[in-house]
Amino acid sequence: MGKYASDLDMVFLALAHPARRAMLARLGQGEATVGELAEPLGISLPAVTKHLKVMERAKLISRSRNAQWRPCRLEAGPLTAASGWIDEQRRVWEGRFDRLETYLGALEGEEGRRDDR
Repeated sequence: MGKYASDLDMVFLALAHPARRAMLARLGQGEATVGELAEPLGISLPAVTKHLKVMERAKLISRSRNAQWRPCRLEAGPLTAASGWIDEQRRVWEGRFDRLETYLGALEGEEGRRDDR
């Protein structure tokens, strides 16, 4: 669980910043250079590079070398793992809320029977 939790922590840390989410959304359309990622955000190239390092540590992106270009590519695996964790938590909480609803319904039924006396 330790490595899994650590990897998930890195993914959620990377997703916590709106600029990184915007860059990931852009990379969902295909490879992009640092300049292409920076342009719509209006932030400096060094700032984009720092964000890219965070996403690389989370394994959300990979970078290749093509002559002088270093295009970035989205890596879906960590997003799939995060989505799976969220789905698991949703199932757990939905089950808890269903049991609470059943319990409250039973209490309400008991209250109604008491009032009928």
